[in-house]
Amino acid sequence: MCLLKASHPLPAAAVTALTALLAAAVGLGPGACARAVAAVAAGQLSIGWCNDRLDLARDRAAGRRDKPLAAGTLRPTTVGAAACVALLACIPLSLACGFRAGWVHLGCVAAAWTYNLWLKQTIASWLPYAVAFGLLPAFLTLALPGSPWPPPWLTAAAALLAVGAHFANVLPDIEEDVAGGVLGLPQRLGRRGSIAMAAILAFASCAVMTVGSPGPVSTGGGVLLGVTLMLCLLTVGGPPALARGRLPFVAIMAMAVVDAALLVLAGRTLAPG
Repeated sequence: MCLLKASHPLPAAAVTALTALLAAAVGLGPGACARAVAAVAAGQLSIGWCNDRLDLARDRAAGRRDKPLAAGTLRPTTVGAAACVALLACIPLSLACGFRAGWVHLGCVAAAWTYNLWLKQTIASWLPYAVAFGLLPAFLTLALPGSPWPPPWLTAAAALLAVGAHFANVLPDIEEDVAGGVLGLPQRLGRRGSIAMAAILAFASCAVMTVGSPGPVSTGGGVLLGVTLMLCLLTVGGPPALARGRLPFVAIMAMAVVDAALLVLAGRTLAPG
């Protein structure tokens, strides 16, 4: 249980579940869906364990008793070994989805490891998110018969959603990150700047999916776009004191859920026949 907790289970489960829904939406069969989900799950576990192992010193300095490594209930060598095993398992699982699809997914995982090992503390911290999640639709469509690439608007929407999630994800710990020397782009922009970026990018993702999807904009799509615009304006235009409450984070998460649902619905337009 401690080992699972060190893998960042909630983000890993969220990405894996989104993959399963999107895989079914684009038309992958049960076997192909299972292979894609297994590959993503292995990749997410490797990324989470790698992240926790590399953050050990900072987490201990910050007194993070909620993390098994920092609390001393788990050995660093155990987490490091688990990260390597999951990464090695990810290789054949990814390639089992098809040669082109497999290498795309391995590129996504490599981008995430690059974030952990280097870019997390630089102004380019957003880049691995854009690459890894922007290519997630391609990983799934390339596993379809004929190996088609997804339309550019779907890639752009997924990348915007992921970068927005990056800015939102740092909000609970942004002060501790700065104190610990983690100076990615969100930390450099500060709490209020990160809130604004997360909200704007989430709305931009929704707008790209609504306008980019084939055919006229549906009533439902227009309503969802309006809802995300209102949440964006509420989050960005609120008083400075609001930035320290939970409302901005909750609003951004609501926008992200809407975007994720739209991403799955957009994937249905790519299903064969």
